[in-house]
Amino acid sequence: MSNDLNEVLKEPALNKWGLFWLVTGPISAGMIVAMMVEDLSSGPGVSAMIQLSVRCAVPWLYIAFAASSLQVLFPGHFSRWLLRNRKYIGLCFAAAMAWQGLFILWMVTVHTDYYVNEVYVLRDAIEGVGGYAFLIAMTATSFPKGRRLLKPKQWRILHLGGIYFLWAYAFSVYWWALFYYSNPVPLDYIYYVAGLAAWVLRAAAWGRKRAKAAAKESPNATAHPLAWGVGVALIGIGVVVTGLGSALRVVADEYLYGYALTQIPELYLPYWPFEPFLALAVIGVGVYLRHSQGQAARS
Repeated sequence: MSNDLNEVLKEPALNKWGLFWLVTGPISAGMIVAMMVEDLSSGPGVSAMIQLSVRCAVPWLYIAFAASSLQVLFPGHFSRWLLRNRKYIGLCFAAAMAWQGLFILWMVTVHTDYYVNEVYVLRDAIEGVGGYAFLIAMTATSFPKGRRLLKPKQWRILHLGGIYFLWAYAFSVYWWALFYYSNPVPLDYIYYVAGLAAWVLRAAAWGRKRAKAAAKESPNATAHPLAWGVGVALIGIGVVVTGLGSALRVVADEYLYGYALTQIPELYLPYWPFEPFLALAVIGVGVYLRHSQGQAARS
């Protein structure tokens, strides 16, 4: 069975540019059909196309975000296939986001009044521009000519920072859809949970690599019992809080807004004050403590 899966995953249509066209072809065809159905002479019609293009893009972002973690946690044919095609999965995301960029430009230039009065929020615009800046830079440096413009460390910083920024943007969109707006649809729940799962996979993979590195450095070291217990407790608390976003938002609104020192970040800093990520930070601290090492074990 495993060998059969490996043979299937070696098919050219499921790798590299074959995979890219297999994904982006149907997405583009779907966009063209949707453009024929939607009333693009109105702001709401173009807004619906923006939302559709994002929904087509986000799964590929999450998969690219989690690919290396799956290889660490669940090594096998499928995770290796994901890892060797991560670049092309990322390009699938970029292609779908190119459709969104088209509709955003359509909105801004053709339906300017609707955009200004119904859509525009300065900090959201900053987040969007930042996301596209990362996406364009990452796409350009995914190819040999672009990659040669950066040193290896610069390339890694760009792609690591970029994938986290883009994941954060998508994840926060669905966090707000669930815990702020009053009309979430089932797909909003699916994308929120998928984004959360992608981050948890990265946290777990980081914890495993950290534990392996610590064990290699100090083979006789043992986990610190108190740190281990507190870490597990924090992970549990963080997981519970990920489902209590509405209550968390009320607390954040009361204590994290309205100060003289926060006026500038409230206007300009993306994701401030980071409500969607507070529970994830608790989980991250828990993973760190969970894998903390104590004293060397006595022989």
